[in-house]
Amino acid sequence: MSYSTSFFTALAAAGLLLGSCNNKPAGTTGNSGWEVYGGNKQNNRYVDLKEIDSANVQQLKAVWTYHTNDADSNTQIQVNPIVIDTVLYGITPKLKLFALHAATGREIWVYDPVKDTVGMIDPAAFSFNVSRGLAAYKNGQERLLFYSANGKLYCIDALTGKPKRSFGDMGRVDLHDGLGRNVSHLYVAGTTPGIIYKDLIIVGMRVAEEAVAAPGHIRAYDVHSGRLVWTFHTIPQPGEPGFESWEDSLAYKHVGGANVWAGFSLDEEKGIVYAPTGSAVYDFYGGKRLGNNLYANSLLALDAATGKRIWHFQAMHHDVWDRDLPSAPVLISLQKDGRNIDALAQVTKTGFVLLFNRQTGEALYPINETAVPTTGMLPGEKLSPTQPIPTFPEPFVRQHMTINDLNTLVPDSSFQLIKKKFESIRSAGMFEPPSKEGTLIFPGFDGGPEWGGQAYDPQTSIFYVNANEMPWILTMVDNKTDVGKKEAMGAAGKRLYLSNCMSCHGPERKGAGNYPSLLGIEKKYNDSSLQQLLQTGRRMMPSFRQLTMADRKAIAAFVLNNNTISKATYTAEKSESDPYFNLPYVATGYNKFLTPEGYPAVAPPWGTLNAIDLVTGKIKWKVPLGDYPAMKAKGIHTGTENYGGPVVTSGGLVFIAASSDSKIRAFDKLTGVLRWEADLPAPGFATPAVYQVNGKQFIVIACGGGKLGKKSGDSYVCFALPDK
Repeated sequence: MSYSTSFFTALAAAGLLLGSCNNKPAGTTGNSGWEVYGGNKQNNRYVDLKEIDSANVQQLKAVWTYHTNDADSNTQIQVNPIVIDTVLYGITPKLKLFALHAATGREIWVYDPVKDTVGMIDPAAFSFNVSRGLAAYKNGQERLLFYSANGKLYCIDALTGKPKRSFGDMGRVDLHDGLGRNVSHLYVAGTTPGIIYKDLIIVGMRVAEEAVAAPGHIRAYDVHSGRLVWTFHTIPQPGEPGFESWEDSLAYKHVGGANVWAGFSLDEEKGIVYAPTGSAVYDFYGGKRLGNNLYANSLLALDAATGKRIWHFQAMHHDVWDRDLPSAPVLISLQKDGRNIDALAQVTKTGFVLLFNRQTGEALYPINETAVPTTGMLPGEKLSPTQPIPTFPEPFVRQHMTINDLNTLVPDSSFQLIKKKFESIRSAGMFEPPSKEGTLIFPGFDGGPEWGGQAYDPQTSIFYVNANEMPWILTMVDNKTDVGKKEAMGAAGKRLYLSNCMSCHGPERKGAGNYPSLLGIEKKYNDSSLQQLLQTGRRMMPSFRQLTMADRKAIAAFVLNNNTISKATYTAEKSESDPYFNLPYVATGYNKFLTPEGYPAVAPPWGTLNAIDLVTGKIKWKVPLGDYPAMKAKGIHTGTENYGGPVVTSGGLVFIAASSDSKIRAFDKLTGVLRWEADLPAPGFATPAVYQVNGKQFIVIACGGGKLGKKSGDSYVCFALPDK
C-alpha cells in the first residue's frame, strides 16, 4: 500500500511531520539522519553533523524524555532507535513499537503485539526477548517497519502504527517456520534487527545455547508478502560447501546455533550482505560436533538477492569458548599501498580487528594459522590444532592474564583469596581447553567488544571500539546418569539443576541479567505446573523436553524446596531423547572471576574506549570507560563493563553511554579527552542515535538498565544545544 501526497500533507498539517531529516539515501556515508540500525547500512555509526562540537558540547541539555511505562525488575532496553522523516521509532522493554516526534518526543502512536486485535496473544506466554532495534523499508511514500517479538517478525505501517495484514499471517511471520526441522518448542527470537535490500528483509535470530537448539539459518523474506525468498544454511547440508567440515555426516539434522544474532551490514551497490555467525551448540563441549563446524564463528559474504555464498572466513575453529563474532562488520574505504580499497573491519571477542577486501574476502594483512594447545581436553573432545591470528592491527584488549595481573586494589585478605583461586585453575592462554578444575576465560564471554558495535571515521580512518576486560571461569562437570541408579530426589534435583539451569539462573538461583530469580518461585508454581513448564518452555526459557519425567520431577522438587518430594527416591531412567543431546559434560554456568567485594579479579581497566588508526595499525588512544563510585572517590578511574556502542561525528566528537554508572559521555575523537558527561535515569546499555531535524542536532539514548545488577529503566532521553 502506498500513500498519496495529500496524506502526507494532512500529516504535516496535524504536526506529524516536521520536515526532512536527510535527502541522502539510507546507507550513504555522512548522512545526517539515522534511518538504519547503526546509523547506515555500512554500519559505521558516523554522522556528518557539526552543530555540536568540542567548543559547545558542554552546553548540551536534556530536551525531552519519553517514558514507556512498562519496565519491571527484569527488563532492559538495548534499542538503537531510528529516525525517518523526522519521526523517531523505538521499542519498549516489553516489545511495544512506538513513534515519536524526533524533535519533541511527543508520542504519535504505539503498537502492542500482545493487544493486537487479530490473533491476540496470552501475555503469560509472550516471549519478552531483548530487542536492539528495527529495520525500515522505504519506497516512494511507502514506509514499513520490521521488528521481532515473541519469535515472530512483524511488519508495521510506519505512518499508522498498524500491522500490514498482507504480510505473512496477518502481519507477522513465525521465525520458527522454515528451518528444515521442527523447532516449534525451542527458543527462537529476533534481537538485533534484520537489514533491507531492495524488496527483501534479511534476518538472523537468537537461539538457545543449550544442547537442544534451533539451527541459525539466515533467511530473506519479501517485504510485501512475507514470502520466504531464500535461505542460507549456516549448518551446511549434504552437497553444500562446508558440509565436509563436520565429521559426523548427520550432525546437520541435530546440531543448532551458528546463528546471526549480531546483525548485518550491506554493500548495496555490490549487492553483498555481510553476516557474522555465532557458535554451534553445545557451546563448551564439542564432542557431539567434531570438526571445524562451518559456518559457525564465521563472517559470511552472501549475494543479497539470492543468498548464495560469495566468500567466508572462519574466525574460530571448533569453538568451545563461546567466542562468536559479537557485531556486524563495518564497511570502510582504506588506503593501502597507494590505492583505495573497499574493505571491511570485523572485530572479535578476543580483541582483534580483521581487515578484508569486502568483495573478494582477501585479508589485507596476513592472518596466520597458529598452533594452539590441544592437551588436557575432555574425553571425546577434539580441538582444532590451529587458530587464525591476525598480524595487523594490534589487539585493543589484554589477551592473557597472569598472576601479576590480579587486582591489588582490594584488602590483602581478598587478594589472597583470588590468588589462591587463580592458582587452582588453568590459565595458560586464550585457547586453554575447558576443564573440570576450571579454565580462565580472558577476555571474557562478553568480550572484548560486544553487540554495541563500532564507529569508523572516514575523515581520519580511525576506528572506535569499546571493550570489556572481565575474567570468567569456565568449569565443566560430569553429566552422566547411570540408568537404574538410586539417590534422594533432592540430591538428584540439585545435580540436574547444576547441569541444566545454573547457567541462566545462577548457582544460588538468584538469576542474572535478563534471567529471573527462582527464589520464592514456590509461591507461583506447584510441582505439577513447574514440571509442565520444564517440558514446554516459555518466553526466553527453552524446553527441557529431552529430560526424563523423573529428571523434571527432581528439578521441580529442588527448585520449589519441596522437602517431602526431596526425600523420596529418584531412579535414573533411560532418556528417550535424541542421543546428540545427552552430553557427558556440561558447564556450571557463566561465572565471573570476582573479588569478595564484587570487583573484577583482574587489575583495571575493566572497560575501555579505544581509537585505532587503521592505516598504521596502532592504538591512537585508550581511556577507561565508566567508573565505580567507590574507586572514583579515591581518584581511581577503572572503567566498567559496558554494553552499547559509540557514534562518531564530523563535529570532532565520540558519543557513548554503555557503562554501568548511568552516564552518557562525549570524547574528543582525536585525543580521547573527555569533553562532556551527563547523568541518565538508568544505565544506557544501548547505542545512541544522532540525527538532525530542521538544522538542529539531537542525541537520543535508551536508558533501560537491567544488566550488571543495575535497576531497570523505561526512558529514552534526548539531548541538544539550547535554542539560540
